[in-house]
Amino acid sequence: MEAATGAIIALVGNPNVGKSTLFNALTHLRQHTGNWPGKTVEVARGRYLYHGTTYTLVDLPGTYSLHPGSAEEEVTRDYLLTKEADVTLVVADATCLERNLMLVLQVMATTWPVVVCVNLLDEAARKHIQVDLNVLEKLLGCPVIGAAARSGRGLPQLQKLLEEAVSAPPPPPPATAADGLCPCRQAAALALQAREIAAQAISVDEETAYRLDRRLDRLLTSRKGGIPAMLLLLAGILWLTMAGANVPSALLSDLLFQIKAPLRGLLEQIGAPWWAVGALVDGVYQTTAWVVSVMLPPMAIFFPLFTLLEDAGYLPRVAFNMDHFFHRSGAHGRQALTMCMGLGCNACGVMGCRIIQSPRERLIAILTNTFMPCNGRFPTLIALISLFFTAGSGLWRSLWSALLLMGCIVLAVAMTLWSSRILSATVLKGLPSAFSLELPPYRFPRLGQVLVRSVLDRTLFVLGRAVTVAAPAGLIIWIAANVTVGEQSILLHLAGFMEGPGRFLGMDGVILLAFFLGFPANEIVMPCILMGYLSAGTLVDYSGLPQLHGILTANGWTTATALSVLVFTLFHFPCGTTCLTIWRETKSLRWTALAIVLPLAAGVVLCSLIHWISVLLPV
Repeated sequence: MEAATGAIIALVGNPNVGKSTLFNALTHLRQHTGNWPGKTVEVARGRYLYHGTTYTLVDLPGTYSLHPGSAEEEVTRDYLLTKEADVTLVVADATCLERNLMLVLQVMATTWPVVVCVNLLDEAARKHIQVDLNVLEKLLGCPVIGAAARSGRGLPQLQKLLEEAVSAPPPPPPATAADGLCPCRQAAALALQAREIAAQAISVDEETAYRLDRRLDRLLTSRKGGIPAMLLLLAGILWLTMAGANVPSALLSDLLFQIKAPLRGLLEQIGAPWWAVGALVDGVYQTTAWVVSVMLPPMAIFFPLFTLLEDAGYLPRVAFNMDHFFHRSGAHGRQALTMCMGLGCNACGVMGCRIIQSPRERLIAILTNTFMPCNGRFPTLIALISLFFTAGSGLWRSLWSALLLMGCIVLAVAMTLWSSRILSATVLKGLPSAFSLELPPYRFPRLGQVLVRSVLDRTLFVLGRAVTVAAPAGLIIWIAANVTVGEQSILLHLAGFMEGPGRFLGMDGVILLAFFLGFPANEIVMPCILMGYLSAGTLVDYSGLPQLHGILTANGWTTATALSVLVFTLFHFPCGTTCLTIWRETKSLRWTALAIVLPLAAGVVLCSLIHWISVLLPV
């Protein structure tokens, strides 16, 4: 028997109220996500079956108000005004209900029927906050249900209440004193009404309710402790990413490269010519396998760790700590969050810029995100630091390497702020917009949801884009390395052509060419360097750091050369995946070109300075 087609339910709420958890619990991930027409704002739709009827749940972007101050808020308001939804479900946070009630009252004045779900009752109980749901329902004049979506508490009752609201909508409440006022006065009137309702429906033990949050904030957001704590957490994430990715990366590489021989044999059996076998196996497949084996394990570690901080409520504190620096640079405080995302993948960081409301400041964040080194650059950075800038062995060497890597990231942050300041004073003039930031309560992360979000929404998404760029690039690299003109391959001809610019930057033609060949993915820069030095026809891996050090020094590398390569690894044009993402977000070749030129210009200037200082003051 087929399920009957049911109602459409709009899901609305402030950010960080557990709306996504409720959505996932009801739909069981039977959902799809798409952009709102004409905007880069995602709206998720899912379905659930209840009493033989299928209900469609529309998860609208989190918003604090229906008076649009951002594209997300505009999408939520516009959708409610379409009256497409049969019922609007407003999710509120029991731990800070008074603030959430303002949105509830706005929604009730915009559409009907409305059901209110007071979520996070378990957290409220731990903080000694009691919500009288019966009193709240009476004062609001709409159905109210309590829930703890993480554990599933209250979900059956919520589904029953939604079914009743669809089949027999309650009468709308009478008009309030706020109706008909201008938005400014209406906001003040709603705030007063929300305060009066909260005073009657909520009882709080003020001494114990927010004790832990306040203690943590005294450490993590104070002037003295905020920045050091942030750097320590970031260093810990980087260390775990670097240390944890080595073994799975090696295992994945062995697995993928074991497939080369059977794949080559299969193509030879079907009669494929030698050049087709070489292009497909040594070019397309080997390059793609290299990118996957080097890129997947670090992302599979970094993104879950990053999402854990996000789910625990710490990332808004990062924006709070960095807001002063970005405000002075003419940018937006939320750029701190997108900047952190860029450490995992610049493409994800660029997409994350959607959280910035101002188009001008969103564009600044997009254009400067590529100053942050993504995890694809970390293998090269770590190898150079270990070979040329650290001594000793064991724990002390790894700690010193981690400190130097943190120094590279601090330099990248400084360049991000500096370039943001230049953009805001030139091509993107304007004053910083108001920054309204919510510091959500600290919560224990939801491990299952963190894994799903980080692996499906971020890791595999970025990896898929990287593979689509790496495969054709592998073909081009193979052709350049195996097609000869005269006595040399096209690759060596190109390296010779770039010798002059490379020497000017303190490098050589092979190194500079490797950065251009690494356009599909930064992970293949070092293998391309070895391919050029060894005159190989395919990408070359190195069995260990001593072997790599021997090859590099035999080709004229010094400490100054390594420093120039390290700086150029930090600051050069973004990878192909990021460029494609920037174009999709801006729909402008002009801004995409500027995003390419900005970090490249910084790298050229710094590397040339390093080279000429090393010439004048040889070490």
